[in-house]
Amino acid sequence: MADNINIQEVFKQMAGAAKSVLKEHWKEIKPFAEQEFKSYARNIHLIGKLKLKGEISLEQAKYYLKIQRSSIRTVLLTIEGLGIIAVENALNAAINIVRDTVNKTIGWVLI
Repeated sequence: MADNINIQEVFKQMAGAAKSVLKEHWKEIKPFAEQEFKSYARNIHLIGKLKLKGEISLEQAKYYLKIQRSSIRTVLLTIEGLGIIAVENALNAAINIVRDTVNKTIGWVLI
């Protein structure tokens, strides 16, 4: 069911995946990464609710998450010492770990 996304679980999985990629920088990046991943998880939940109400299309949902991903990237790149490749690897790991669960629960190939 699309509104059955466990925000806390999605967040924990995403943060854990990013932490494993950014081990050396995790202490300094943690508060920023956690805030961004919580926001991403809440937005996935919102998309699920909007889908059930027929208030969002797949195209709109994908675009919304694309903007969210860009925001996460921008925030993580503000941390001194992190390069684009490290940030992209962390972001990919975080999103990939929840992809199947989110897509199956929402019923769209969203991420």
